[in-house]
Amino acid sequence: MKIRRVFVILLAVSLCVSATAGPIDFERIIVDRTFRAEGVAVGDINRDGKLDILSGDVWYSGPEFKMHELRPVGTYDGTKGYSNCFANFAQDVNGDGWVDSIVIGLPNGPCLWYENPKNKPGHWKERMVAKSACNETPIFFVLTGIGQPVLIFAVRPEGLMAWFSVPKDLEGLWDMHIVAPGPDAPGTEMYSHGLGAGDINGDDRNDILVKQGWWEAPANPEKADWKWRPANLGEDCANMLVYDVDNDGDSDVITSSAHRYGIWWFEQLAPADGSKFEQHLITKEYSQAHAIILADMNRDGIKDLVTGKRHFAHQGNDPGGKDPAMLYWIELSRGEKGKVEFTMHVIDDDSGVGTQFEVVDMNGDKKLDIVTSNKKGVRVFLQKQ
Repeated sequence: MKIRRVFVILLAVSLCVSATAGPIDFERIIVDRTFRAEGVAVGDINRDGKLDILSGDVWYSGPEFKMHELRPVGTYDGTKGYSNCFANFAQDVNGDGWVDSIVIGLPNGPCLWYENPKNKPGHWKERMVAKSACNETPIFFVLTGIGQPVLIFAVRPEGLMAWFSVPKDLEGLWDMHIVAPGPDAPGTEMYSHGLGAGDINGDDRNDILVKQGWWEAPANPEKADWKWRPANLGEDCANMLVYDVDNDGDSDVITSSAHRYGIWWFEQLAPADGSKFEQHLITKEYSQAHAIILADMNRDGIKDLVTGKRHFAHQGNDPGGKDPAMLYWIELSRGEKGKVEFTMHVIDDDSGVGTQFEVVDMNGDKKLDIVTSNKKGVRVFLQKQ
């Protein structure tokens, strides 16, 4: 499949630059040049009507993005190691109307949540969600019938896959709902790569998938009778996205290589029961796309891909590890008879993504923006007309 590349020139102006990406322009805001985390979340933390940014140990109040400590602030050297935040999610955990922070550190470390102090000074109260959170791409996703996003990740040493709901006792561990019992269910190794959710077989239930296959969701996702369906969904990857790429009425799967080169889509073949897929290459232009998001960036009714390089994922030792820290979106368009075309638009070459990032309308102008946190620091990319 031929890939048409679209290049842009970045012009630096103080702490902001404008980058033209095909038909879309972005204003880059450098919130922080310090390595804070490789996960990031967005929410109205102080309830002033403006979106703020959570990044591991700290949060930034928008729109000026002033930094505040959330917990003791660590010092992280991206040339030698990692931060203590691989994923960050925003949720009003206790239902008090204030957005709290959920943080997952290194794989197999604990998943923690921090209670918003309601604009009072000091560090946020820390509680534990789970003692172990594995797979390098834990996800926060709405399962059918639940109504709000839930945490989904593997648990060691049991080697099981599960999703988690808020318990009645907020001081205790969260309620664990087992999707696949151990030991060693597929995709549950400490550093396993590839995890996603979506309706694979068209039964209007969101399933959970790893690169070796997927678990079929039961009518009640709280039941532990998820059926395993083996399928070949490629090599080690990051987020596994479920979407009807070719508009033929069934669900396909999109993946990206976390530490090598490659972004692919897997076309589901008849009889559309999730048993057989055909792999198609989207691009091998840039390496280490360790997080990828599905979003309609140009508002044409078709979802596109937003991704980038996880800068210095293994301190520059991966293939292409010392190349520029690219951030880009890949436009999906459809022609006649199911023909699909992907067009790459470069946004930036000095930021990239971490292990998890956000695509959200930050300023209420109905255009999707991008928020990243990684070894290059924390950045916001505002979409312009």
